[in-house]
Amino acid sequence: MKIAILMDPLDKLIPYKDSTVAMIKAAHAQGYSCSYFTQQDLFCRDGAAYANLNAIVIKDENTSDWYDVSPLGEKNLNEFDIILMRKDPPFDLEYIYATYALELAAKAGVIVANNPQSLRDANEKFFTLNFPLCCPKTIVSRDINRLRGFWHEMKNVIFKPLEGMGGRAVFHVDSDAKNLSVILEVLTHGQSVSIMAQQYIPEISTLGDKRIILINGEPVPFALARIPSKGELRGNLAAGATGKVVAINDRDRFICKEIAPSLKAKGLYFVGIDVIGDYLTEINVTSPTCIKEISAETGLDIAGEYIKFLVDLRKVKKG
Repeated sequence: MKIAILMDPLDKLIPYKDSTVAMIKAAHAQGYSCSYFTQQDLFCRDGAAYANLNAIVIKDENTSDWYDVSPLGEKNLNEFDIILMRKDPPFDLEYIYATYALELAAKAGVIVANNPQSLRDANEKFFTLNFPLCCPKTIVSRDINRLRGFWHEMKNVIFKPLEGMGGRAVFHVDSDAKNLSVILEVLTHGQSVSIMAQQYIPEISTLGDKRIILINGEPVPFALARIPSKGELRGNLAAGATGKVVAINDRDRFICKEIAPSLKAKGLYFVGIDVIGDYLTEINVTSPTCIKEISAETGLDIAGEYIKFLVDLRKVKKG
């Protein structure tokens, strides 16, 4: 099996905690060759997607000299069996153009994970609205009066942009309603951009924001609970949260069972959902993380299971 990975430049990664690095290492352990390319390396010609690729081998991700690379030159992406789309957000026009290119390879029979069209369709926050039994009370709007009315109903609300990541620009407005008007003006850019408002879930402060990994709709039995630091509301490791590995519970399994058919139908093979208390808050499909943290404490080979699933899927599709 020949595996290619569209990812961020290597100097932008933190290898000892990077899930993409774990996937490359797992693929090598199973005997498969890996090559990587970036958005800068990607181009299309005569109805096909090409890239300037480098072979990559992971040595010791805990050192500064953690990889070996060797140039392969320009290759048609149709030559590969599997392509991992692991480019981190921002989900901007260049990201969308990259999915168009990868879709050309997918139409030629390459397994592209996650499915390029589904990456465009499944906004990581908006997508949760398809599963109302799993979510807290939520609205999406750019109308400030409607958003303010939601706060009047709930009195304790999280406001956040639909395109955000890493906890950026997330605001908690409690019963005091401090700065509510200016928060809504800034987030909606003067009522020109839609945002999400969700009922505040108090369990965030004690139980954290659980990241649950699903491979083809099946949850990994352990999750990473990201507990905000003192004085913080965001359960994001990038915002200083502390990670704690926990077993998933019955409510988590219910949520996974509810969303699994849609994930499978859309070819969203590797997904990280965020669960606070009893509620689904996000469905992360672009390049979900937390493999390393969960595997380190449980011994589970999450990356290896994912690669094995994709290889088996490729064999089935090839017949």
